[in-house]
Amino acid sequence: MHDPTAHGLGVTARGFGLRGPRGWAFRGIDLDAEPGALIAVEGPSGSGRTCLLLALTGRMRPTAGTARVGAFELPRRMSALRRVTALAHVAGVTDLEPALTVGEHLRERALLQRRFGGSLRGLLRPRAERRAEARRLIDTALDAAGLDLAALPKGDRTAVRDLERHQELRLSIALALMSRPRLLAVDDTDLKLSDAERAAVWERLRSISASGTTVLAVCSQAPEGAVVVSTAPSAGPSARSSPTPSAGSSVQSSAGDPAEPSAGSPATPSGDGPDGGPADGPNDGGPAGDGRTTEGSATGAPAADPADDAPAPGKPIADAPAADAPAAGSSGSPAAGEPRDPATTRKEEADALAQAGLS
Repeated sequence: MHDPTAHGLGVTARGFGLRGPRGWAFRGIDLDAEPGALIAVEGPSGSGRTCLLLALTGRMRPTAGTARVGAFELPRRMSALRRVTALAHVAGVTDLEPALTVGEHLRERALLQRRFGGSLRGLLRPRAERRAEARRLIDTALDAAGLDLAALPKGDRTAVRDLERHQELRLSIALALMSRPRLLAVDDTDLKLSDAERAAVWERLRSISASGTTVLAVCSQAPEGAVVVSTAPSAGPSARSSPTPSAGSSVQSSAGDPAEPSAGSPATPSGDGPDGGPADGPNDGGPAGDGRTTEGSATGAPAADPADDAPAPGKPIADAPAADAPAAGSSGSPAAGEPRDPATTRKEEADALAQAGLS
């Protein structure tokens, strides 16, 4: 009998970490997940969740510990791992074009998949067969993601800008599934969703994992039954076990301290394929705030972090003026370069002449 989990990739990590120019993005990650598992990367925004997701899919180079995804050892086989994994809903990496329609996104991805993901024989088939294959690929992905085109305002002619947030998330998942990945990584799964929408999305991701594809999803609160790995800052190096691991899987984690000064070589983001950060951490070291590279790029350069310019808690944004400094509009000598009142000038000259006895 065919094992439905044979398609997915198991994930194992020991002391896994990534250190960037401004400190640790994450560290001390211990993870054991079987093929076809639903893995939830749980933690507050800014704790390195997206960095961990990108590192486990071969898009960022780790700097500490070991990890193996399927038969791919990291970081040695990052390039090979990228070919069998797909990203969805990662800001700055898999962004959708607001002006394009849902149908245009789907047809474009089907064309890219046939050109770069298919065989040469598939390219030489008659046009009717190619269209039928693309239609089957699109329908399968939409069904897996739970996106009903008939429920959209204008069907597949609906522009992305007109989609609701959960519909845009489902479209991004459908596009990622069209490459038939063995591991699907979804960022910000529950961001700004209602309780009902969040539950529906998690149910859909469970269905995808049950079909054999390993799912790695970033969230603020993990659902029951998922393998949970936390990036939340901890008081010490002790690990936290998942309260609800799936059968045969376990996980422990310990997040790094974002305030720790950097040392050694910075993390080096890796390039991404056609399937490719809200920014996810002040210490992540990349253009999106977390070291991610934009889709199709090979390297990423560290960018200034908005948090670096923010005042410390309790510190005023700007120094207050001195107590003895004259306020605007108050009397006193004008500042250098400031125009003087002619009447005031003449009065001062007359006073000076009177004092000299010349008036």
